[in-house]
Amino acid sequence: MAVSMAAFTINDAITKAMSSEMNFGQIMLVRGVFATVLIGALAWHQGALRPLRTLMMKPVALRVFGEVGGTITFLAAIVHLPLANTAAIFQALPLAVTLGAALTLGEPVGWRRWSAIAAGFIGVLIIVRPGMEGFNQFALLALVSVAFSALRDLATKRIPSHIPSLFITLVTTVTVTIAGAAILFPLGGWSPPSTGGLGLLALGAVLVLIGYQYLIQALRTGDISAVAPFRYSALLWAMLLGYLVFGDVPDAMMVLGAAIIVASGLYAFYRERIRRSAVAAASSGMPPDGL
Repeated sequence: MAVSMAAFTINDAITKAMSSEMNFGQIMLVRGVFATVLIGALAWHQGALRPLRTLMMKPVALRVFGEVGGTITFLAAIVHLPLANTAAIFQALPLAVTLGAALTLGEPVGWRRWSAIAAGFIGVLIIVRPGMEGFNQFALLALVSVAFSALRDLATKRIPSHIPSLFITLVTTVTVTIAGAAILFPLGGWSPPSTGGLGLLALGAVLVLIGYQYLIQALRTGDISAVAPFRYSALLWAMLLGYLVFGDVPDAMMVLGAAIIVASGLYAFYRERIRRSAVAAASSGMPPDGL
């Protein structure tokens, strides 16, 4: 999870830097072509390709839908927001996953975790600042991206184990690339990329491959309460890259909101671990279910 967050955040910095040269639909398309070639070759080499009817499985389809929606709204936000602000809002994702699991999967959530979820979204509101001078409507897009990504993560956990992670990565990448082509012209059309820009997007494709693979492996094979806190390492990367690359200095409201989100998320994971320990003790050897 930590490696995945580093790869995704560096890729986000590349995307933000390239937004001055081309629209984010073109970035999705060009980067996606590079990534599809890399991932497709790796999937073929490892025998991870599966029939297209696999896409008709509900968890796979939901994951792809969540990834496409999350990518479009996230890139639209990151182009207009400081890198650290977008990353801080996105740290509400684990809380959104807990909320989604409670509402859709029937997972029991006690008052302590409900309180942590409420506190986390208060932290998001502090960063978004609705009705205040510092409000930016693109912060709402980052919040919508959180919702799409929560759907993606919930669906990922439900994908049968016999479907290779690499195949899921390939399907996701191809779909996101097609989505980039679909929104390219509504966003302003094609701009001839520079050689340096193509090189950066190729690097971004490699980082996307690394990020997807490690994220899926972490969600499918790890205890969610153990691996999810490492998502917060993305915030440290975003603050560092935002300062070094774009000269962004987080303000006090952003730091306060991010601190509340991280603290509430860590507390929610702590309560989740206690709950799982109690369930394991009460039901001899039964594995934890859901998120």
